[in-house]
Amino acid sequence: MTGRRPTLEEVAARAGVGRGTVSRVINGSPKVSAQAREAVRKAIDELGYVPNRAARTLVTNRTDTVALVVAESEQRLFGEPYFAGIIRGISATLGDTGLQLLLALARSPEEYARLEHYLTPQHVDGVLLTSLHAEDPLPARLEAGGVPTVLGGCPPGLAPFSYVDVDNREGARQAVEHLVARGRRRIATIAGPQDMGVGIDRLTGYRVALAEAGLPELVAYGDFGEASGITAVEELLERDPGLDAVFAADDPMALGALRALRRRGRRVPEDVAVVGFDDSAAAPLADPPLTTVHQSAEEMGREMARLLMARINGDPLPEPVVILKPRLVVRASG
Repeated sequence: MTGRRPTLEEVAARAGVGRGTVSRVINGSPKVSAQAREAVRKAIDELGYVPNRAARTLVTNRTDTVALVVAESEQRLFGEPYFAGIIRGISATLGDTGLQLLLALARSPEEYARLEHYLTPQHVDGVLLTSLHAEDPLPARLEAGGVPTVLGGCPPGLAPFSYVDVDNREGARQAVEHLVARGRRRIATIAGPQDMGVGIDRLTGYRVALAEAGLPELVAYGDFGEASGITAVEELLERDPGLDAVFAADDPMALGALRALRRRGRRVPEDVAVVGFDDSAAAPLADPPLTTVHQSAEEMGREMARLLMARINGDPLPEPVVILKPRLVVRASG
């Protein structure tokens, strides 16, 4: 070849397909057979074809960018395995689409205002939102502005078009029923924030299971961080020194509970059983290894990205809401 750039038509001729098929492959559309996609990719490699991104944006009205907005601090984002799993799942799904992933944090009204002005069809093709709190206005405003949006979790007070979540009530119920079956009768919980759907649902599951067993509630609240688990257990032991089990609404708070119980000279699980929720990488490494409810953050990320890609491409979406099933993983802590 000379210094001239190969054209889309030349790629189509080399691959033995139509120009539209080449465009769909380049734009990441799933409406292409595996055979045709492979032929187009081979032709692109052989010819050294490079899509003109600016021209393609003008023609397709696509920016080839997807934003992930996390409503948390940098400390939470980079310190808790849950968010890493979400990002891995999203990245794995977007990997073959040619889309770029933009990560944005939203922690204050000022940051939200700046993001709202930026997250428009001129800058992004779609938005993924996670860790949202009650009545967050951003999802509705993005949809109203023509930006397809998919949520990780469903905050109270919102009715998003599309979201992915875990059956948090069922997971909490499994955890408490397990403790009841092990003979525990003074079962406390460290609940998550009550302005988040996940915090509300896991507390509800705990309460339902205790009511069915005819046992009293003992509730303290944390923020899903390890330090809050330590503080909550100190409070719970002051209120009921004889408690014999703790269900924490996530693994970091459960790990904090293990530390606080050790400080107080309580043996786990002999004196106090502990169960978490996440099945994070730290759970089997805890001392003792943590019994916990498994949820796959990576699967959640993959499903979020899959739903968003369908919306961006205009594909039918018969099930815009995906609820993943949790399962209890029993280890030595309870």
